Amino acid sequence: MLDFSKIKKIHFVGIGGIGVSALARMMLSEGKEVSGSDLGGVDIVGDLRKLGAVIYKGHRGSNLSSTTDLVVYSSAVQESNPERQQAFDKKIPQLSYFEALGLLSRRKFTIAVSGTNGKTTTTAMLGLILERAGFDPTVVVGSKVREFGGDVGQGASNFRPGKSKYFVVEACEYQAHMLELNPQVIVLTNIEKDHLDYYRGLAHIRDTFQSYIDKLPVNGVLVLNVDDAVAKKFRRPKGRVITYGLDNNADVMAKNISVKDGCQRFDVCFKKSIVFRFLVSPSSDLSKNLERIFGFSLYLPGRFNIYNALAAVAGSLSLGIKPEEGKEVIENFTGTWRRFEKIGTISIPGHPIAEHPIVISDYAHHPTAIQGTIQGTKDFYPSKRLMVVFQPHQRNRTRKLFNDFVRSFSGVDLLIISEIYDVAGREKEEDRDISSKDLVKEIKKRFKGKKVFYAKDLKQTKDLVLRNINLDDLVLIMGAGDIDSLARNLVK
Repeated sequence: MLDFSKIKKIHFVGIGGIGVSALARMMLSEGKEVSGSDLGGVDIVGDLRKLGAVIYKGHRGSNLSSTTDLVVYSSAVQESNPERQQAFDKKIPQLSYFEALGLLSRRKFTIAVSGTNGKTTTTAMLGLILERAGFDPTVVVGSKVREFGGDVGQGASNFRPGKSKYFVVEACEYQAHMLELNPQVIVLTNIEKDHLDYYRGLAHIRDTFQSYIDKLPVNGVLVLNVDDAVAKKFRRPKGRVITYGLDNNADVMAKNISVKDGCQRFDVCFKKSIVFRFLVSPSSDLSKNLERIFGFSLYLPGRFNIYNALAAVAGSLSLGIKPEEGKEVIENFTGTWRRFEKIGTISIPGHPIAEHPIVISDYAHHPTAIQGTIQGTKDFYPSKRLMVVFQPHQRNRTRKLFNDFVRSFSGVDLLIISEIYDVAGREKEEDRDISSKDLVKEIKKRFKGKKVFYAKDLKQTKDLVLRNINLDDLVLIMGAGDIDSLARNLVK
């Protein structure tokens, strides 16, 4: 097995990716020499340069130094890549990002956040709670978190360096990559159909997650969403289980939910048994008030974000962290990059800035996440006309979940759908005939009279936004591809 302590120089292929770049930051924080290559000139690459990484634009075999000890590559990078071929020729060890993450997790107490939706926000919340409680965790998250941005002064980072044994990591289920990890705690958000270019269906997804849960050690902890129809049916591990949800049977529950003035308020209740098990030592006298109830405020929209907050608080409870710590973090949490991120406003000449349309960028690209984000937006901004701009992510996903996508836009006032974002290395020839045009046609057919437009590219998407914008609009821009660049371009 590869010993990271003996590795001095690492080259990352696809270093601009959100996960790979976090791992590169981690290696830089441990004093290793880091180089990498990427096709784009993203901000993340610039941040890595400031930290001392050598970055090459484009992939060439010559990017690898003769002293390179290890090559780590993004899952989007194929064996035919010239840098990987050079590594083969020079007999330099190679690991995928997830394989490297799995090896690193062996030397840490790993808390892995997994599931179809909510992983990023939950990971960020949980990492911040551990930080607040003095655990000094290392955190790898699939977005940029403002509170983790101290290393280059950019105000946000996808990595937090920690000096303790605790490792909080977002664990992706694509191609069963979470199986590479070796967690002591698994926080599971929800299970739905997704990544059907790899999984054969929901049963295959469920069975793979069951194998993942079965990896937990006998003293491990599973934190489970008991409201999720699939997740609650998993065979329980030998270790401990904490459940969360809105159901009365959950160990950690949210009750009395209300939404007002851009804030969700709810009570979080803890079962006596769970408080005793994790917060009170067996030799202690039981308090008369072991069933703890706390009033939480959350300045993010959507019922799904309440679930994310519950997951983070329940996960921290498994480590003996008091709910008070979680409450403080949740109430100060303002979100992460591309997760309901308020970018700014579109300037309309002759009108004061207070009247300019608001632009929000969100990563949602799965039908359930889209629907939840739309509803949450309407709850937070009930007086606004909602213009949604969506870029589907991957043709296979669009085809396999087509009807679910169509239904998810029922609450939109005006909809613009840009052409599908092709994902490098994951598109199949049989999916080439699917287009955003098909979604637009079916949505118009299903929802008579709804304003729905197709855009062939981001330039045409921008033109359609500006042509149809009203002063009272909120423009919600969603997708996991390059649609975020449009959101930032609109507010310049």
